[in-house]
Amino acid sequence: MAGATAVANQANEEREPFGAYICDTETAQLLEAVAREQGWRAERIHKGGIANAVRSLSVMRSPEFLIVDLSESEEPLSDINALADVCEPGTVVLALGTTNDVCLYRDLLGSGIHDYLLKPLDATQLRESILLALSAMSEQPEAAPEPEASETQSIAIIGIRGGVGASTIASGLSWILAEEKKARVALLDLDIQFGTAALTFDLEPGRGLCEALENPNRVDSLFIERATLKVTDHLSVLGAEAPLGDPIAPDPGALVHLHDTLADNFDRLVVDLPRSMANSYPGLLDSVTDVVVVTELTLAATRDTIRLLAFVKEKAPAAHVYLVANRVPPPAQQEVSEKDFAASIERDIDFRIPLDRKSALLAAKKGRPLPQAAPGAKPVKALRALAAALAGEGSEGSDGSILKKLFRKGS
Repeated sequence: MAGATAVANQANEEREPFGAYICDTETAQLLEAVAREQGWRAERIHKGGIANAVRSLSVMRSPEFLIVDLSESEEPLSDINALADVCEPGTVVLALGTTNDVCLYRDLLGSGIHDYLLKPLDATQLRESILLALSAMSEQPEAAPEPEASETQSIAIIGIRGGVGASTIASGLSWILAEEKKARVALLDLDIQFGTAALTFDLEPGRGLCEALENPNRVDSLFIERATLKVTDHLSVLGAEAPLGDPIAPDPGALVHLHDTLADNFDRLVVDLPRSMANSYPGLLDSVTDVVVVTELTLAATRDTIRLLAFVKEKAPAAHVYLVANRVPPPAQQEVSEKDFAASIERDIDFRIPLDRKSALLAAKKGRPLPQAAPGAKPVKALRALAAALAGEGSEGSDGSILKKLFRKGS
């Protein structure tokens, strides 16, 4: 795959004004003559019909005006839907075919295409339909300009071990920053096969993340708008459920380009970053502004916290690092006391989130993030304190932190 610079250049290429995918030579020749009248290049007329259109446009930008031939399609509506998945918003599509069926015609128009013409065509009919399509294009509102690069806050959430609750914290923080702080937030779940971000919000993850990593040249603002799952007006999610058995090895440039494009389109980007991905793709940490390291009070976690904090310091030296102890039980149930833990890692815990199985179970049953399902729960109060610090609202150190005031009795 291309590196990050090449990927960005491809994504910014201008769209072709015209493209066509035609099954038979006679129609292609007729279209070629009409296309020349519009100043379109004949080489933009391809063989293969809609199947070839879907394959080709999955790895390149779609033209502004597209003509597709459905003559060889066994499932025209399904194929049109597949085409819609790879076309950019605003593409005007004219379909051709040999099936004379009023129901099919209505269904195709209902799916969003501009018109459906029955073959064989004559030049006058084709010319008139193209002129009508061009007229419709000229009446469309101009696309919004690409946003300028901004100082978006990028927050990486990394768990020191699987099961410490890093994904729960990522979804909870995203919800608070979006719905309570009113920022435009994207949650990027980079656990490509076992991610839970979409599941937390009771959504199907879709193929947006996999497509972004497989075809990074397509990733731009329009792609992000279509690929992300909109949870609310302020919160969007991008994740995946890649099939098991398939090796997942994204190109580092593709990951960085996806990260940077998301950052350009949102106020805050929360990245649920598995420690294995952080280790395999350390370049991801180059662009983050904040790192939240999620740990627990166990012996194994003590060892891994030391190692991960050193890794983050090396790979993201400019980032603000917050150490969060999650699911903290009462002192009598702690495998390692907070005092011994802090002494071993040679730094204080910044935030403590208490163990609350009841609230966690309620959130799971409702298919909602914890702050939405149980807004008054103690873990949510702790998450709000962490969100306030990330938003620049709480600058006190750990000795005077909001959490120490909240959980003084349990400390």
